[in-house]
Amino acid sequence: MDVAVRDAARGRVILCPTGEIDMSSADALEAALREAVRRPDARAVLVDLSRVDFLDSAGVRALLRGADAGAVHAVPVRVTDPQPAVARILRITGVGPLLGWADGEAYRADGPARWRRFG
Repeated sequence: MDVAVRDAARGRVILCPTGEIDMSSADALEAALREAVRRPDARAVLVDLSRVDFLDSAGVRALLRGADAGAVHAVPVRVTDPQPAVARILRITGVGPLLGWADGEAYRADGPARWRRFG
């Protein structure tokens, strides 16, 4: 898996992972997310999942840990454009709404935070 990072307007950072997010690549995604939310100019981080064709529990964990880091830094982390197989994982695990995605409906990155820390 590769993760391309680019800046967008109004402090948005876009991460574009490509390939499979599984136990062998999840740590790289989590590290990229943590780095993105720590940027001084970051106001929101979007993870474009359109080029991800597989996501397992380690990938879900990486996304949630990235969202948790975003909550600590007041930078919302949202996913967008998941492939059908990835969308199914987000749906059946119930984490889609925590990551700004629910049954095909994407929340705006500048909208209200839907993530909260547990514990």
